[in-house]
Amino acid sequence: MTYKIMAILAIWLFIAKNPVRAQGISTISGTIINKEKAPLDLITVALYIEMDSTLVKTTFSEPDGKFQFSQVKPGRYLIRFAAVGYTNMSSNSITVKEGEPMLQLPPFILESKVSELKEVSITGKKSFVEQKLDRVVVNVDALIANAGTTALDVLEKSPGIQVDQNGAISLKGKQGVMVYIDDKPSYLSGADLESYLKSLPASSLEQIEIMSNPPAKYDAAGNGGVINIKTRKGLLKGFNGGLNLSLNHGHRGRSANSLNFNIRDNKFNYFANLSHNYNNSFTDLDINRTYKNEDGSPKSFFNQNSFFDRNGNAFNAKAGADYYQSETTTWGIVLAGMDRKSVQLNNNISNLFNPARVLDSVIKARNEDKINFRNGAVNLNYRHQFDKNGHQITADADYLTYHNKTDQRYINRSYYPGGILKSEDILNGSLPSGINIYAMKTDYSLPLQDAWKMDAGLKSSYTKTDNIADYATTANSITIPDYDKSNHFIYKENINAAYLNLNREGKRLSIQGGLRVENTDSDGNQLGNIMKPDSTFKRNYTDVFPTLYLLYKLDTISMHQVGLNYGRRIDRPYYQDLNPFLSPLDKFTYYVGNPFLKPSYTNGVELSHVYKSKYTTTLSYSNTKDDVGETIEIVDGIYYSRPANIGRKIVKSISFNGSFDPAAWLNVSLYTEVTNIKTTSDFYTGKLNSSGTYVYVGPTASLKLGKGWDTELSGNYRSRLVNAQFVLQSIWQANVAAQKKISTKTTLKLSINDLFYTKINKGTINNLAQTEANWINKSDSRYVVFSLSYRFGKAFSTPNKQDGSGADDEKNRVKN
Repeated sequence: MTYKIMAILAIWLFIAKNPVRAQGISTISGTIINKEKAPLDLITVALYIEMDSTLVKTTFSEPDGKFQFSQVKPGRYLIRFAAVGYTNMSSNSITVKEGEPMLQLPPFILESKVSELKEVSITGKKSFVEQKLDRVVVNVDALIANAGTTALDVLEKSPGIQVDQNGAISLKGKQGVMVYIDDKPSYLSGADLESYLKSLPASSLEQIEIMSNPPAKYDAAGNGGVINIKTRKGLLKGFNGGLNLSLNHGHRGRSANSLNFNIRDNKFNYFANLSHNYNNSFTDLDINRTYKNEDGSPKSFFNQNSFFDRNGNAFNAKAGADYYQSETTTWGIVLAGMDRKSVQLNNNISNLFNPARVLDSVIKARNEDKINFRNGAVNLNYRHQFDKNGHQITADADYLTYHNKTDQRYINRSYYPGGILKSEDILNGSLPSGINIYAMKTDYSLPLQDAWKMDAGLKSSYTKTDNIADYATTANSITIPDYDKSNHFIYKENINAAYLNLNREGKRLSIQGGLRVENTDSDGNQLGNIMKPDSTFKRNYTDVFPTLYLLYKLDTISMHQVGLNYGRRIDRPYYQDLNPFLSPLDKFTYYVGNPFLKPSYTNGVELSHVYKSKYTTTLSYSNTKDDVGETIEIVDGIYYSRPANIGRKIVKSISFNGSFDPAAWLNVSLYTEVTNIKTTSDFYTGKLNSSGTYVYVGPTASLKLGKGWDTELSGNYRSRLVNAQFVLQSIWQANVAAQKKISTKTTLKLSINDLFYTKINKGTINNLAQTEANWINKSDSRYVVFSLSYRFGKAFSTPNKQDGSGADDEKNRVKN
């Protein structure tokens, strides 16, 4: 595999030294001067579509007063200029004609302000959802109800995304979704990913990018696609930023607060994003099981109530600096970290009944988990532009480290029906874990002839995880090690990848095709103990992942567009899922790893129709082999949850996403989908063959009341859903929100989530050996949020110079 990568690198370097100049790219150029005809530096310049004031691109003027927008499509535009100390200015209508490679504008003269300097504000009309060739973009601030919430709440309100009661994320019915933060993988999964997203305030987010079929530049991991969460980062001259404070109250009180700012002075730009989240929440879970004899008659009944009480604080920090060595070369460093301390207390009561439903025994448990989670990351990045037409090279080096220390104390007491104590035992556990990730990548972009563009890149990553579980049981005042649950698991993995991508935007037909090659080398070592033998496994495999995107305009004004895309993807097992030992959740429920998990592969295709660039209808089909999912097995009345490969999963979906303006003061956004999931596999109880179709509807109505007042009504409904072994009952919720813009700097927002307290998860578990099981799960889902947003400096943000990094997949697979 190494010689293949070296060969690609040699070709790539040859092309970098011998570029083919781009042709047919429209460029708008101009100059900004003052009344004395002196050039003006660092003026904010914004390009808008004239028809609907949609913001297209932004840039700064150079020291000689010149500015430039490259790769501009034919159409009619406006340019707006802003800077502290100068009067805001807007150009007349600018027309970019088909086949016009360069449009040179006459000089623009900005007038100085005589009065006291005030805030400069350029605003663009941004819709909640934007449809791109290979992704859907969600503008977080466009939805009032996002204020004062968390990143996980924002995802739940985004089109096509669903979050279940355990925090698992799916996209259009497909699980295995990879979550990125600023083009870097989160390296988290399961409960850890849920906790991280809950600790990230929505106010620190800029956009959500949803890619059901990501291009070859992204790692091939994620059968369900990629969700890229973009956080705020400023590049404006001077000191500016924003402060967001919020109080959240349902049955319990919570808060989410953030501060982001940047300082730009000549060749340096410094930025930071700080946030604090206080969590005080609960989950009320009822589990009911009926055990049966071979003839189907009841053998016994089991009813359990678990009340999870969660309390904790999380601090997130991200800071960085960019050094603009020259007009074409930028160096950068980003430091990020998180510290989360929390306590989860589970008061658990289990009632066991005989066949006549007469109480046989009661078990009361008090389970406490003290969690201390820390994460640190360093990113070094470099970008060099060979010209202003998109010919550039970037490089990233990343180091990430995760440390988690969980102390468990589970007290179980068993009682006779009359309340007399039968027995008592205590389980103490110490679970330290650590993950270290090293990654390097480089990407190269080259415009070619006839509006073609080539992208190529290399990546290498190395991951090492070290997990220890040390358990001891105390009964009758005697404490002994519990070797059935104690273990030490070490896992190492090296992934090397190379990709090539070609794309072209034509008059009618836009095309993008890519090919990614990845080699994976891994080994796991279960060290065992005096009761359990050692075990090891090694794997090495190489895969090819093609992608293709086609977009055809049926008319010259893009009224109707038809798109087609195809991609092949992989889901590698989470690191911790490969650990074969037991992990107790309570006395009757255990999590078990699976060292025999294989990677799963998905082939997916989508056909879409876009009308007026506002209404998108999509047909989707995906076929997954060896899909990795949660499975439940009942053995002697004990509930074992373990990941396993499910033979075949086919997901078919039709969806619609659109935005309507029935009146000047009213906008209605609607996302709806109909999805069928079919699963077939060999299973613990024989053949698993399940199929079901669900409907999802998510409308949002925004009303402008005038005088700075806006209101919003939103909600969603999902019908009964069948997915492999699980059947989830229908669920819905309604939300209402309002905001008042006090000034250009200050906004107050008030929202109520789950107004009628209907977001209650209910479901059943099928394919259990002589057992029926169902559950009801309630949480603190109805709450009121009051938030205050204050912006200082310029209320205008420009595109990031570089958001990517070399860590593109591994974050999503951490499970502590």
